[in-house]
Amino acid sequence: MPSGLIALLDDVAGIAKLAASSLDDVAAAAGKAGSKAAGVVIDDTAVTPRYVMGLTPERELPIIWKIAKGSLRNKLLFLLPAALVLSAFAPWLLPPLLMLGGAFLCFEAVEKLLEAVQGGHDVAEDALTTHSSRELEDQKVSGAIRTDFILSGEIMAIALGTVASEPIWEQAIILVVVAILITAGVYGVVGFIVKMDDIGLHLAERRSAGAQALGRAMVKAMPVLMSILGAVGTAAMLWVGGGLIVHGLHEFHWDAIPGAIHHVAELAAHAVPAIASFVDWLVNAIGGGLVGLVVGGVIVAALHLFKKH
Repeated sequence: MPSGLIALLDDVAGIAKLAASSLDDVAAAAGKAGSKAAGVVIDDTAVTPRYVMGLTPERELPIIWKIAKGSLRNKLLFLLPAALVLSAFAPWLLPPLLMLGGAFLCFEAVEKLLEAVQGGHDVAEDALTTHSSRELEDQKVSGAIRTDFILSGEIMAIALGTVASEPIWEQAIILVVVAILITAGVYGVVGFIVKMDDIGLHLAERRSAGAQALGRAMVKAMPVLMSILGAVGTAAMLWVGGGLIVHGLHEFHWDAIPGAIHHVAELAAHAVPAIASFVDWLVNAIGGGLVGLVVGGVIVAALHLFKKH
């Protein structure tokens, strides 16, 4: 065998050994990156079901599949290469970009709160009166994929921020794992949510009294679940968005707000040692949420003032 080929095989074997020894680290980092993006994931899960409102039941899952493919394409073909280029050539841009993404999340959350307080019109009902079913489906799919691009960008940026210190090839693997698992998880849950009432109706038609009771409960729980998802998604956006801003302030050594939140969290954790870790996380989450509420409120107020002029 030519010596060049032997050397190449030896190098490949070395890389394989290195990869095998690093798999645990990659898995752990991917899990950490995914958990950091949890707030955006919750919002993604809460947002997506509204894109199948007003469509026939048999088209719901095919539409979700189209959106899921578009989401994966967003992450793997556009956002992943951009994230790796950023990490390799301009890592200093990551903190301000994360802060901008956090501010956008806060803005969206406050907008949702205002809509909930003020009330709004039924977009799905309006669309049904002005579009054919095919046009409506195409419009909803393209709108969902555009919204997903923003949310996916935030997910990938948060994940990149978590693993920015890793070698570039590990970053690539971790971001691919995060992209695939989060897409599968989000759209799997969305698929179950939008078909929950159909599953419930099917169970309600069974002979078993237990199945009937479960089916009726699922149908009744659907609107409640959607409301809870919306509320949790909004809270998660404030928590994650505010947390990104707080972390960015710390990165730039503007420690007044991060230091105050950290100090309160420490005091609260020491007061309840049995659940110190949970209390520390909770206080930091509440602190981030309050910062997010203020930042989002300022942005919304500024935009509304600008529109008046």
